[in-house]
Amino acid sequence: MSRIRGMRGQLASSIAVTCAAALALPLALSSAAMATAAPRTAGQPTAGQPGAGQPAAERPGAAPVATGRAAVPGSTQSLPLTPLADASSPASSPSSPSSSATTDRTLPPAAAQGLARRDVRHFSLVGVVWDNPDAELHGRVQVRTRATGTTRWSGWLDVDTHNQEHAADPGTEERTSGRVRGSTAPLWVGASDGVEVRVEAEADGREGAGRADRAGDPLPRGLHVELVDPGAEPPPQGPETDAPRVNVLTAEAAASSAVNADLAPLGATEIPALSKKETEADLLAARGGAGADAVDQRAKPYIGARPSIVTRNGWGADEQLRERNFSYTKTVKAAFVHHTASGNNYACAQASSVIRSIYRYHVKSSGWRDIGYNFLVDKCGNIYEGRAGGVAKAVMGAHTLGFNSNSMGIAVLGSFGGAAPPAAAVTGIARLTAWKLGLFGANPKGKTYLVSGGGNLYRKGTNVRLNVISGHRDGFATECPGGRLYAKLGTARTTSARYQGR
Repeated sequence: MSRIRGMRGQLASSIAVTCAAALALPLALSSAAMATAAPRTAGQPTAGQPGAGQPAAERPGAAPVATGRAAVPGSTQSLPLTPLADASSPASSPSSPSSSATTDRTLPPAAAQGLARRDVRHFSLVGVVWDNPDAELHGRVQVRTRATGTTRWSGWLDVDTHNQEHAADPGTEERTSGRVRGSTAPLWVGASDGVEVRVEAEADGREGAGRADRAGDPLPRGLHVELVDPGAEPPPQGPETDAPRVNVLTAEAAASSAVNADLAPLGATEIPALSKKETEADLLAARGGAGADAVDQRAKPYIGARPSIVTRNGWGADEQLRERNFSYTKTVKAAFVHHTASGNNYACAQASSVIRSIYRYHVKSSGWRDIGYNFLVDKCGNIYEGRAGGVAKAVMGAHTLGFNSNSMGIAVLGSFGGAAPPAAAVTGIARLTAWKLGLFGANPKGKTYLVSGGGNLYRKGTNVRLNVISGHRDGFATECPGGRLYAKLGTARTTSARYQGR
């Protein structure tokens, strides 16, 4: 019976998505046509603002996200890196040979590559990608950026090169799509209009620089720097803007919102918080008549109060970037905690821009189907919907290589190898896991078993015992989520279990 009810639930969800998309499509097209015909005045970015000098959309059919404000969906500049004559002193003139040379991929890559200092269109996030997703970059990646509208250049900033472990599982459709590329972690640098890059191989890089690149290559082939503009902020949230905005949703946006239809109106920018009593009532209603095993749960359901969650519409996701279909796993037995390694130089008011940038970097630069994480948490403890498919559902992510099945990934915006995570962020993890794990009957302080899909710690098929709330490094040999955040996971487990009433 429970299986039948699950099938009915999936069918109802599919029908809701289809109907919402069908209803929204003509309205979205109409809105897009109006936006194309009218000149961009209200809400048009000025010089130095996100999206300045960028087209209103990257392709035909893009629709505005709010009435009266033209959409600026963001953009990505992809610039090839070329050999540097002197690794310790990258060329500093836009006219230098290294800035204009073309990359010959038939030749072995040099041990030092880069991009000379140059003017570029507006961007706020930077990363480096390469052709082969199985090749590792053994070396150092550094960037310098110039703040928009100024002559002020930053010092050299390190970009985290260890990002291979944030990916879809080996052999999956997402991993074998042919679009996936190797990539560093993204780095948030704020509004910038100038960039300089240098990439230097480790002295012993030739011995192991990329398992699938040609033997002897000091660096992976096809290195490019990706400069991401997150676009304009979505309209401010409030009583009026929180109302359903069906008339401005594209078909893709309607589908993304419809999978949360049981939790919030179509087009909502936020899924509202519930009290613990209300959350328990919802859970009992969903489990009604599920048999003898549900009796004990009806007597005492272990679940935390549902927290407020900013939806994809709330943070301004361009739903036309991602793949149309949603991908699900069977259940959620564990939560893997990550840091984005994108730096801590952002304000909570900028979190939506950071997430839009990471989303675009994951999809357009790295070649993934959607943003990799299921949820994101900012330094103020605000919680954001990540990969599309429904916040209460078991959505398949691309966050922990080898353990994306039957799990979820939560990323805290920031870098926490040396910096301590804010207490609000740790509390956000606890609140989110108390609710989401509670939906699937998981104890935050408990242990569980997951079967490895393949990685550098556990061979494919290995049944691994893990904490229900684990750090990324528990499933893969990596620094993520940073030593300081990892040290706080015990607190997150205890607090989450307390929120569940355990």
